[in-house]
Amino acid sequence: MDFRDGAHKFSWCIVTIGDLWLRLLWHFLQIIVSAWYSIVVVVNLLESYFISLGVLEKYKSLHSEKVQYLAIVIESEEARQISELVKLLKWLDSIGVKNVCLYDMNGVLKKSKETILQNLKNAKSIQEVSQVVTHHAHDHMTLEFLSYVDGKEAVAKAANLVFVENLKQHCLAGELDAQRSLESHLNEALQIVGSKGPEPDLLLVYGPVRSHLGFPAWRLRYTEIVHMGSLKFMTYGSLIKAIYNFTRVHQNYGK
Repeated sequence: MDFRDGAHKFSWCIVTIGDLWLRLLWHFLQIIVSAWYSIVVVVNLLESYFISLGVLEKYKSLHSEKVQYLAIVIESEEARQISELVKLLKWLDSIGVKNVCLYDMNGVLKKSKETILQNLKNAKSIQEVSQVVTHHAHDHMTLEFLSYVDGKEAVAKAANLVFVENLKQHCLAGELDAQRSLESHLNEALQIVGSKGPEPDLLLVYGPVRSHLGFPAWRLRYTEIVHMGSLKFMTYGSLIKAIYNFTRVHQNYGK
């Protein structure tokens, strides 16, 4: 009996000590991760600061012409910070990025369109430009305003067009090429309904979530997506760094 009690106590001690060590190890790992994250944040802030000052030579040779079309996705609550957005657009204009698409899920930016354009001297909405947006520099900045509803309505209209077209072809020719119906027909339908806009080369996400938040997926086939953090804490240096890193990436496109 005494032997069993002793064995039970010994087992209990082993379990207790093991549990204590696991808790200590877990807290130790949390401290290491938190410290590492803090170091990374500080390093990035310092780097952004030095980039803004023009101290780091490599960031001076910025080939902004490679960013022919830029998309900015902003979480809807942060999209209400119009003054910060205007500052961001002025930075892009000074860098040489002239074609920009602004997107938020709830349409906050679309509602603030006039205010944004009034605060930018040389900016025009895509509807004001008589010609289709082309991939070359303009003497003004062209802005496209999108929301989640635009993409949803576009898909519904395009799907309806594809269905009607397929029904006609089925009546005339019988069997259909399903793959072509899903790809080629859908692209054609989106073009017809006016929602097959330029595909962004680079998409910058501002907000707490690392997601494109419903930005039209058919326009993101080869897009580089970068999470920039909160719009409130954006820096000129971080913007330069994101564009610089994009221009250094070599993309291979399949045939």
